[in-house]
Formats: sequence, structure tokens, C-alpha cells
Amino acid sequence: MFNIESNWMRSGFFAALIAVPVGLAAPAVAQDVYPSADQKLDWTIAFGPGGGNDLMARTIIDILTKYELYPGNISPQNRAGGSGAVGWGYLYGQSGNPYGISTTSGSFVTTPLQADTPWEPSDFTPVALLATDDLVLVVNGSSDIQNIEDFIAAAKAKPMNIGGTGTVNVDFIVPSLFAEKAGFEFEYVSFNSMADQTTALLSEALDAMVGNPGEILGMIDSGDLRPLVYSGDSVPEGLEGVPTMAELGYDIGVSMPRGLILPPDVPVEAQEWWIATMKKVVETPEWTTYIKTNTLTPTVIYGEDFRTFLTETKDGFEKVLRSVGAID
Repeated sequence: MFNIESNWMRSGFFAALIAVPVGLAAPAVAQDVYPSADQKLDWTIAFGPGGGNDLMARTIIDILTKYELYPGNISPQNRAGGSGAVGWGYLYGQSGNPYGISTTSGSFVTTPLQADTPWEPSDFTPVALLATDDLVLVVNGSSDIQNIEDFIAAAKAKPMNIGGTGTVNVDFIVPSLFAEKAGFEFEYVSFNSMADQTTALLSEALDAMVGNPGEILGMIDSGDLRPLVYSGDSVPEGLEGVPTMAELGYDIGVSMPRGLILPPDVPVEAQEWWIATMKKVVETPEWTTYIKTNTLTPTVIYGEDFRTFLTETKDGFEKVLRSVGAID
């Protein structure tokens, strides 16, 4: 039904990325009092600048800084590559170090399903699931395709190429399930950042792409992008008039989990400190604005309940990916 196309996948770059030694990460640091103002917090962002993962991480960092919730310096680093495999592999290599941290996305669950990563989502120390989000399918604003009916008809006549961030992740799962239910074929083209895939769509190198509404609402409002269908249960502000997949009879039941994790095996005191701190973060007006602006659902689960959620979500995603033939 579909193919996955990616220049770096064809070149073997992906295999090289996940083979990078993780021993380069910082060693575990033992502290009597956590967190220490003398220790820099190494914040891994597993995707490039401008995407949903990057935006969430920097929003949390801004809140921590504004309200003086973290006593030391915070160093955010974009470590993109391999649908998150590079960044999360780096964090995995910091086992026991309470001064490493990262935000998660759908790729955190799906990347280990289709790549030989040394880690599973449940290996990391869970802090919190903070939100879930859904995707909107868009075309170039100058496209002859005016609505989702036009798109499905065109895709049935000739397979489209649809872009998304990452390889076999939520950006891939959503159009795959939609295509299966609506009866058309497509070719999936993966990108490492929303900026890259948006450029490809605007330059007409892509027929369509999926993205979080919060990342592209500005271009939708300007007319540069035309929204066709939303994967969530209810259309968020800014997408009024756009049908949901469920309304069309194609309910797929998939959302992207966004959360916060520490390296494996960190002291329980560090996990508990971050849980308590994130409970303060989600109560701030800045977090409320972030949730609303980015059309997210504030789904909050803390600690070991988040680990259980990750395991159950991975099992569910694996079942979906096997059903559409994306993994063996």
C-alpha cells in the first residue's frame, strides 16, 4: 500500500546513527542534595529546531527558568537523527546520571519497533506524560486539491507522496491507517524536522504532509497551507470547518504521547524531584497557553504509571504497524 522513502535511510546513515557508541555520554554523578546548583542540566532534544519536540522542551525550560524551579544552568542540545535514535541513544548512555533529561514524542515509542536500538521506552526513568496531540493532513495552498474528497479521489487515481517527521512513527501511522480505511495508496517521505518537510511541500516536492496543528497554524491562516482532515476526535481552534477522520468514517484512534524522561537507573530522589517540579510546571499560565496554542490535550500521568503507559502504547503501536505491514 505504501513505501517509505528517505535519502539517509537509503544511504545507510540510519544504521550508522544507531551504532554510534553511547559511552561518550556523561558519567553518573552522585550528589548528597539534588539538584545541585553546580551541575549543568544536559537537556537532549531528539529532533531538530522548530518541531513539536523542540517547542515543548524549550517551553518547559523557559518555565523552569522564569519561576526559578531549577537551581543550576540548563543546556538544551538538539541531537537529531534516526527518528530520535541518536538523541535518546545519547541519553541512554548516561545511565545513572540525574543531570541528563529529555522530552519524548511518538518516535520514542515507534523507533525501537523498527530499528535495532539498544533501548526500549521502559528502560528510561519516567517522569511524566504531559500531553497528547493529533495531526492534520495539509496540502500546498496553491494545490488544485480543495478538500479531503478531492485528495482521496486523486490518491486513488495516482498514489501521492506524504511527508512526515521521522520514519515509522505516529506521522507514518496516521496516514497509513487513514489510507487503509479510505482505500488509497501513498508513498511516505520522512524528514528530520518540520521545517524541512514544510519547505518540501511549499516547493511542491511533496503532494501533502502531516503535522501538529500548533506547528503550522500560522501557515494555514496565511493560506500557504490548506488543511484537509484532522486525526483527533474534535477539531481544535483554528481548524474550524475541517472534518475529522472519525466524521468521515475513518476513525484511527492514534495520538502522540509527549512526556519527560531521565536516563535509566537514576536515583529515586531525582525522579521524585522532577515529578514534584513538573506538577508545578503544569499549573503555570505559560503551560496552559502552550497547551492551547499547540492544540494539545493535557493528559498528565506521573512516574511509574507513565512507564506502564509507555509499555502499553508500544504494544498497541506494534500491533498497528504489523497490521499495515510496516514491520515484520
